[in-house]
Amino acid sequence: QVHVVESGGGLVQPGGSLRLSCLASGSIFSINLMGWYRQVPGKQRELVATVTSDGTINYSDSVKGRFTVSRDDAKDTCYLQMNSLKPEDSAVYSCFANGLSIERGSKDWFDSWGQGTHVTVSS
Repeated sequence: QVHVVESGGGLVQPGGSLRLSCLASGSIFSINLMGWYRQVPGKQRELVATVTSDGTINYSDSVKGRFTVSRDDAKDTCYLQMNSLKPEDSAVYSCFANGLSIERGSKDWFDSWGQGTHVTVSS
């Protein structure tokens, strides 16, 4: 099994910054894609940013130029640096990872999600 856990959420004033971290752990053989979604109650979930194993990065238009996604494969960790935060960035941010797990020599595909971390941007 592969587990994903987020950290780093909290309360920040408009214009401030936060850095979210996402740690994948378990029987990981390789991680293909890591990324972040966010969701506000009553609204559709939004894909914020993704980063592939070869370094290809994509952002939603709403965060381009303000958010930076990165990954450290040595630590099986993905980061989301959020700058110039706006009240409309307030949401639950969830991390996901997919790739190959390995157990007793057998590889299998995994697709894991974290529980989410709250980000509140308010004065």
